[in-house]
Amino acid sequence: MSENVTPIVDFLNTFNEALGITSSIDVEHADEGPRLNMTGEDAELLARHRGEPLKALQYVVDMAFGRELGEEKRIFVDALGYRKGKDIELRQMAKYLAGKAKDTGMEQQLGPLNPYERRLVHMAAAEVPGVKTESIGDTFTKTVTISARK
Repeated sequence: MSENVTPIVDFLNTFNEALGITSSIDVEHADEGPRLNMTGEDAELLARHRGEPLKALQYVVDMAFGRELGEEKRIFVDALGYRKGKDIELRQMAKYLAGKAKDTGMEQQLGPLNPYERRLVHMAAAEVPGVKTESIGDTFTKTVTISARK
């Protein structure tokens, strides 16, 4: 199923133009939803400061277009593959800590994480048999605890 991402690409182009950023937008259709990756020299500006500008842009895009794809799909906004790389690192860390929790019996923590990052951790840790995860905290960013299943 191919989603119509033209309005989102148009929005991102308008956003880039307003900031004076020159970049192209590559669209990849994945099972979980469309991935829009901005490339070009200026796209690096969005990945600065630990990707905070990119996170803010993701939030705006989610608010403006997120409901159009339904419950199961999500729009991913990236710049120079920054988020994709961070997602891979986070998944690897979650699996590593899940294995450590299983082997040692000691609880492991990862965070603070936003809802998207927590979902990645829960899903990656679920691939390791014998562990469970729990989000702890009462704010937008929470910590995920990974422990051996008893």
